[in-house]
Amino acid sequence: MSLLGTKWTIHGDGKTIKPGQVVSPGERLAWPLTIGIGLQHVVAMFGATFLVPILTGMPPATTLFFSGIGTLFFLLLTRGRVPSYLGSSFAFIAPIMASQKEFGVGGALGGVVMAGVVLAVIGMLVQKFGATWINRLMPAPVTGTIVALIGLNLAPSAKDNFLKAPVTALVTLLVIILVSVLFRGILGRLSILAGVVAGYVVAVLRGEVDFSKIHDAGWIGLPFFQTPTFHVGVIGLFVPVVLVLVAENIGHVKSVALMTGKDLDPYAGRAIVADGIATTLAGLGGGSGTTTYAENIGVMAATKVYSTAAYYVAACTALLLSFFPKFGALIATVPAGVLGGAATLLYGMIGVLGVRIWVQNKVDFSNTVNLTTAAVALIVGVADYTWAVGNLQFAGIALGTAAALVVYHGMTALAKWRGTAADPLEPEREPAAH
Repeated sequence: MSLLGTKWTIHGDGKTIKPGQVVSPGERLAWPLTIGIGLQHVVAMFGATFLVPILTGMPPATTLFFSGIGTLFFLLLTRGRVPSYLGSSFAFIAPIMASQKEFGVGGALGGVVMAGVVLAVIGMLVQKFGATWINRLMPAPVTGTIVALIGLNLAPSAKDNFLKAPVTALVTLLVIILVSVLFRGILGRLSILAGVVAGYVVAVLRGEVDFSKIHDAGWIGLPFFQTPTFHVGVIGLFVPVVLVLVAENIGHVKSVALMTGKDLDPYAGRAIVADGIATTLAGLGGGSGTTTYAENIGVMAATKVYSTAAYYVAACTALLLSFFPKFGALIATVPAGVLGGAATLLYGMIGVLGVRIWVQNKVDFSNTVNLTTAAVALIVGVADYTWAVGNLQFAGIALGTAAALVVYHGMTALAKWRGTAADPLEPEREPAAH
């Protein structure tokens, strides 16, 4: 492969994949097949990538534009070794919505830029020193808690939208649930998109959709770009997101490495830097922060094609779609009821992902340190505690994240000093019987 990772060798005859084989990142199938798989990646990322700007009131076409640009940067910086699509990160929903209330869209974009810069810096440190220090700073009890509280903090927003059109919201939610359990393969993974489409149809029939903006939009044109403004008050909202993005990127690299059988640890730092740059660019121009997408891992697992050529196709397709204003205007017409139904499941899923981190890492909650860390931080985050220090205001997510870090490391240090508890990462053993 070249330094840019854009020289692929043909896998086999370019048409078939033998049993037990995979198309590695440095390989590709014939271009017609590669383009088809690339379009599958677009469909896979579509629902989630658009749902974030719709929920936060950001321009969908602009977000799509920067997801395509970000993916291209990611592929170039990782030298084509890490197949991934960078779509809108759900972790940004809560801080963007919170910061918009006080500082407007520009202030929210400033927070996205800050998060991107910090993420890129952390990526450089990971590339130089490895990721061990991150695992020590954010072990599973802390990471799981932060992810859980980010999702659960959004529960009131989901309820508000649900109540604006309960029938439409309920149909949306039911379709998502049914599609996810009744179908396998690509359709099963697109359950959120299917639910949004079904809910949208119901909303149209009930007269809940305003089509006026579609008529006013042109067929071809640039996405709407907007510059950020910077406020110290949003720092506390966006710092927790950086921790989540680091964990997501490292997890993505490890997942792809496991599926392809290749050691990708040397590229973990590059992946984080690339995501940081992509997020920074998005914030500078009016898009939402990005992250590596698990939805596209599902496509790779189903097709056995890990070629980065398919991701170049997906990125270029996203860029082309972003230049159709009518398309973006159509996406922006999704009404509150549809959003409420989808968000009811989506926000809950983010919360449960935190629980999944606990389960996968066998976090022992009989240990007082782990239990207290989760208990305090979750209540602070879910109840949306706030704390003002001069012009700085820290909301529930920031305070919950701080609580998780301070409680965990503080209690661990005190327990070791006093010799009163075992390592929180190790299960406490019952005293031996005599």
